[in-house]
Amino acid sequence: MTKTLDQENILLKAKDLNVYFTLKKGGFGRAPVVVRAVDGLSFTVRRGSTYGIVGESGCGKSTTAMAVMRLAPLTSGSIEFEGIELSSLTGAGLRNFRRNLQIIFQDPYSSLDPRRRAGNIVREPLDRMGIGSKKEREEWITELFQRVGLRPEQAQLFPHQFSGGQRQRIGIARALSSRPKLIVCDEPVSALDVAIQAQILNLLMELQKEFGLTYLFISHDLGVIKYMCDDISVMYLGRIMEEADRIALFVRPQHPYTKALLSAVPSIDSIIHGVKKRIKLEGDPPSPISPPSGCVFHTRCSYAVSRCRREMPQLNIYQPGHRVACHRVDKNGFQV
Repeated sequence: MTKTLDQENILLKAKDLNVYFTLKKGGFGRAPVVVRAVDGLSFTVRRGSTYGIVGESGCGKSTTAMAVMRLAPLTSGSIEFEGIELSSLTGAGLRNFRRNLQIIFQDPYSSLDPRRRAGNIVREPLDRMGIGSKKEREEWITELFQRVGLRPEQAQLFPHQFSGGQRQRIGIARALSSRPKLIVCDEPVSALDVAIQAQILNLLMELQKEFGLTYLFISHDLGVIKYMCDDISVMYLGRIMEEADRIALFVRPQHPYTKALLSAVPSIDSIIHGVKKRIKLEGDPPSPISPPSGCVFHTRCSYAVSRCRREMPQLNIYQPGHRVACHRVDKNGFQV
């Protein structure tokens, strides 16, 4: 069967993704203690786009990223990459496929081996995957250093001889070395100064255009998400609360949790005129070990009704390309 254009345009597809971690095994009549880090996620990432996942700390963003990279075990669900089921790949098959998937880690200080020179760090994926000849590898490493804003001679230095921003550039060069189709960016600028953040984000956007990259971008910073992402999911306690393109999410948010997050973002109007009303969430997020019944957000939602406490809302279509998991949202929007 010939694939439709839309199917051809999808690079990554996650369906009913669950990642649970057992902390304590059950016994003597006791149930096991399980952390539901990711609980039923489904999303698609378009080729050449940036798909963002945003939410509070502990909501499951990074676990989702690790699951896509096959660095965290899937409890159930599926992840398809260009129609290939990643969960079915093991051993040599998985190693060979990894050239298509790379990751930029959050902390540029701990993600680089301090005992290896920068050039060796960037070349390691090529060596492990047997990509290119020795001469081709050296030429590509030199080009990569220049492309990410480093001097080729800096390849001989060790990580401690670089600043934080330079270390993250090394991490970006390493992610690019195997010429992947998808790069997972796991909070790639959160450990950097604001001025350096802007430089790294602009670099990522330039590289995306040049190499036709697709990004899965993880962040807790809505400003970064708005700047970088085409499509966005808002996560809470392992689940997607709302999913939309950038304009729809920031202009017409529907879920109470999304509205609360956006209300906390400073703006010129709110600073000068005080026109933005801050929506304060009461209390802390529940534990993923014992999530509340019904909607996982109902314990902090001022609009919750009895149905919210007993029935889990599905991620339903509000408008084309805009999905919301809330009982009080229909095709006409949020119903007060």
